[in-house]
Amino acid sequence: MSNCSKSSQKNDSKQLSNNTSCLLRSLSVPTVKSPYKTSPHRIKQKHTYAVHQWNTIANPLDMPQIRENTKILNNSKYKAFECSSPSNDFAAMSVVNLYKSGENLDNDMDTDRDFIKKNVIGVQPNMENLKPQNLHCCRPRPSIKFRDDLRSVDFVLVWKESDPEFEEKRRIFEKNLQEEGLELEHEPQESNGLNFVKIHAPIEVLRRYTEILKLRLPMKEELCRLPREYKLNIAASSYFTQKIPALRQVSRRTNVLIENFKDQWAKVREWIFVDREKFPNKSQQRFTAIYSRDREYLFDVQSPNFFTPAIHSRIVQFILDRKRFTTNFHNDFAFGIERLIDDDVYIAAYPLHDGDLTTEGSVRNLLFTEWSSIKKWYRYQPLDCVKEYFGVKIALYFAWLGYYTHILMAPALVGLGCFIYSLTTVSENKPTNDICNLQLEHKMCPLCDVWCDYWDLNETCVHSKITYLFDNPTTVFFAVFMSLWATTFLEMWKRYSAEITHKWDLTGFDVQEEHPRPQYLARLAHVKRKSVNVVTNTMEPHVPFWRIKVPMTIFSFSVVLLLVCLAFATVLGVVLYRMSVLVSLKVPLDKIDHSSVMLFTTVTAASINLIAILVFNQIYTWVAEYLTEFELLRTQTEFDDSLTLKIYLLQFVNYYASIFYIAFFKGKFIGSPENYHRIFGYRQEECGPGGCLLELCIQLAVIMIGKQAMNTILEMLFPLFFKWLNTLQVKTGLLKERNSCKECRPQWVKDFKLVEWGPRSLFPEYLEMVLQYGFVTIFVAAFPLAPFFALLNNILEMRLDGTKLLTLYRRPVSQRVRDIGVWYRILDSIGKLSVVTNGFIIAFTSDFIPQLVYRIKGNGTLESYLNNSLSYFNTSDFDSNSMQRSTDNVTICRYPDYRNPPWSPEKYKENALYYEILAARLIFVVVFENLVVVVLIALKWCIPDIPRELRDRIRREAYITNEIIIKQEMLRATLTPEIAKARKIEKLRNMVEAPSTAEQWDRLISKSLSQSDFDLMVHTDEPINQKDASDLDTPNSI
Repeated sequence: MSNCSKSSQKNDSKQLSNNTSCLLRSLSVPTVKSPYKTSPHRIKQKHTYAVHQWNTIANPLDMPQIRENTKILNNSKYKAFECSSPSNDFAAMSVVNLYKSGENLDNDMDTDRDFIKKNVIGVQPNMENLKPQNLHCCRPRPSIKFRDDLRSVDFVLVWKESDPEFEEKRRIFEKNLQEEGLELEHEPQESNGLNFVKIHAPIEVLRRYTEILKLRLPMKEELCRLPREYKLNIAASSYFTQKIPALRQVSRRTNVLIENFKDQWAKVREWIFVDREKFPNKSQQRFTAIYSRDREYLFDVQSPNFFTPAIHSRIVQFILDRKRFTTNFHNDFAFGIERLIDDDVYIAAYPLHDGDLTTEGSVRNLLFTEWSSIKKWYRYQPLDCVKEYFGVKIALYFAWLGYYTHILMAPALVGLGCFIYSLTTVSENKPTNDICNLQLEHKMCPLCDVWCDYWDLNETCVHSKITYLFDNPTTVFFAVFMSLWATTFLEMWKRYSAEITHKWDLTGFDVQEEHPRPQYLARLAHVKRKSVNVVTNTMEPHVPFWRIKVPMTIFSFSVVLLLVCLAFATVLGVVLYRMSVLVSLKVPLDKIDHSSVMLFTTVTAASINLIAILVFNQIYTWVAEYLTEFELLRTQTEFDDSLTLKIYLLQFVNYYASIFYIAFFKGKFIGSPENYHRIFGYRQEECGPGGCLLELCIQLAVIMIGKQAMNTILEMLFPLFFKWLNTLQVKTGLLKERNSCKECRPQWVKDFKLVEWGPRSLFPEYLEMVLQYGFVTIFVAAFPLAPFFALLNNILEMRLDGTKLLTLYRRPVSQRVRDIGVWYRILDSIGKLSVVTNGFIIAFTSDFIPQLVYRIKGNGTLESYLNNSLSYFNTSDFDSNSMQRSTDNVTICRYPDYRNPPWSPEKYKENALYYEILAARLIFVVVFENLVVVVLIALKWCIPDIPRELRDRIRREAYITNEIIIKQEMLRATLTPEIAKARKIEKLRNMVEAPSTAEQWDRLISKSLSQSDFDLMVHTDEPINQKDASDLDTPNSI
């Protein structure tokens, strides 16, 4: 039984009486007098079957109690028990009355067979004779069972009355499903025209497809008992401590301190760790093996919880994806539920949640209250329960998100500390004080042509203080720290991932073991050449390399390159917007200051860029899916990885292009006032005296925080909107009929109103976090508070994602994955890129290197640094395009650069200090990157991908599993004829008493025994060796 469902078992007894009532009603038919007569033996069979079903619901594992109840019934002269509806919808009726007044037993049995065929096997009923009925209000909780209350609903198909051609496709499709072994049951048509088809996978289908899918399942509990492990004997180590008085006293005090620390730590663990009363751990270690029907003796297949609901839904989905819906075999793509939904033959297909959010005892309710609630933000996630309910793929996402959020605490605290340090030292920064000094007048050159005028440097006092908060000596330290953190995070994630994948039985899972995608096989249906898959040793279609692979790759690469150019064109458009705004602001200078103009331009340009990003996101996703479909990728994992890489490359350019422009290009190639470099006749933007770091910080804050806020809003609004649309389909007639019984509405109707969870619905969640990771690492030197805001967002995001999955989406189909896939390689590439970008930001965008050179060349202080960083320009040297309307008698203006003054023989040329600073910047980049890379290599070498303890445990478990299998095979191979004979005699004696009287001889002869069994029963006097007979049932543990 799943861990997360054990804690809810105690609530099931409350529903026992109601479940029993509904069960007996489901076994009943209307009381109609029959012309046939039923024998007492037939009546007894009916009673026995009813009580058996009743006991199975009450306690499906208590078989002795079932036998006892059946015996009591047999001795009660077939007394009937009664069942009355809680709402008095049905009259109380006896099971005996259902079969009285009959004469022909054969006709009676035929009638029973027809009844079972219609109501149990699930053949589609005649819809013309069925009217919408209120069949569900008698249930005390939403039903997830068939009408017999025994078989679970593993999947639901929904359709509406439509074209007769669609009806034929549905008939063929459902017929193929039944031929595959699935059991179908049709619900009566709702008054709004909706039709629900419930699907159940019987155990034989589960066994067959579990073997096909090569699922790894736990072996029998008795086979997994290990000998008691030897513990370290510490008596010898404590001998000398107890003999020496001084050491004994120290040891005693140390033990007291350790115990006190353990007590306090236990209280902390109880507060923040998973509540083990609600989410209990596994009781004992269970070994797993790949399921095979040839070795079914290793598995407890008859256990009701051996095949979990996640396995049920996955197997049904696997069958639904591959069954044809037409007899025209020339149509290669006429298969799969996805195609039927696209053609509106069906409108939905989904597995069911195990109850409402408020259904006590359901796993959904438990996760909603204890996991996705914002009130539980401080607790660790119950990942085992999430995995059992949603599957490995979704659980692995939440595991990665939780680990990423947990490890973000370190850079968030360090970044916040650097920011606080900047706040406390901003008043001591000499360049900032010089800018804010009103006694020092620096008349600056205009920032744009014609309409901009000269301005005073002290107008940017506030901006210079803000720039210092992100451009100070701690920037270098934090950049190095984040580079090391990124590598440590990925290395530690690999170790943590190895732990949880081993815990979830994914160790050794190979992508090549996956079955080919049905779309892949359909596109290669006409390929005659076959090749052997070296992993599965099966014949598969061979994809022509030159005729298909190469053209599709070139085509895909060309389209992606075109979209990348489109993204760069968008950035160029934003740049031109910024330039044109500065020209078009024809506002008198006394009404607006230049700092406000720059701030307005920066904020509006960042907002326009954000809108363009959100629009292009939708285009990129659609194009990437179209291109990936033509690449003929064999498995779903390969398809998802290729699609992920394409979309991320496009989104990378979409989100980061404008930031790269500000960080590395803006203000770097503007020229000098005498000869500005222009683009399409527009003068390029300039950076303020503090550099472009403030604008880069604003751009990062707007895109990162704005993107996260927008995504959070859209992630909740879009599902709510689609849920509202689905609710409209249900409301047209359904609510009018069931207003008095809203809570009794069946679960499949409630789940239909939710939003579909597609195979790539998890992709936007990963993409959002990985883009955030890029902001946190690539440009962290410009925005040290990025990790702190990311931490706050992720704490909220983790719980909102869980709430969204539980409340707004239908239950996803479980999927197996080995790891987070291509996302890890993307994260690793981002970490390596961050080393380069942070080095260049510090060297070329910030003022760290110019100030460092000035300190080295001077007296170690920044006295007069501001004056040294500003060059002189004679206003009479402006060209005609840059001539100002009003000069205010200004003859000399200043601008940020290292050039010769106008009175120099080589005026406006780069001076020696310019080249010294350029050399220092290049040297810093080389030293910074090489130093960080060496440390990163050392970190990777010191931290193994798999912990040594885990590696040894995996090898040990593999060895023990093989030993268990070998021993079981040996026991089966060495089964002697004597043991086989003894076991057969014991089985016969349990069936029939040994004959001793004439009456017993008559009873024995009446049994349908073979001649060999009859002789064995009559002539054998050998005692049964119980030990030998039980060897195969309870073999010795390894």
